[in-house]
Amino acid sequence: MKPETAEKVKYGVWGLIIGAVIAMTIGFQWGGWSTRGTSQQMTDAALLTTRAAICVAQFIKDPNYKARLKELKASNSWQRTEFVEKGGWDKMPGEEKASYTVSRACADGLEVLIEK
Repeated sequence: MKPETAEKVKYGVWGLIIGAVIAMTIGFQWGGWSTRGTSQQMTDAALLTTRAAICVAQFIKDPNYKARLKELKASNSWQRTEFVEKGGWDKMPGEEKASYTVSRACADGLEVLIEK
């Protein structure tokens, strides 16, 4: 290989590497790209939000909604998760047991109703 060709190849490879780094930096910073871990965290957060909203809706559909809301308001904040679990509103359709995080998020959502 001629020295001029080797020099062109060398600069071409460095240009390719630097271009890839710049493209990745722009993509991750401003282009909306994300890693698998970040995507999984966003998915988990969206799923928890959805399940909490379903839980609050199931609570509101309860025939004794107003009385239950007063009971919830009378309880301490650390007992509200247990209150939601006992009521069964945190169970999603088709599930036998709900997770604690859904119960906690539901209790937090119901606190908004309590303040109204």
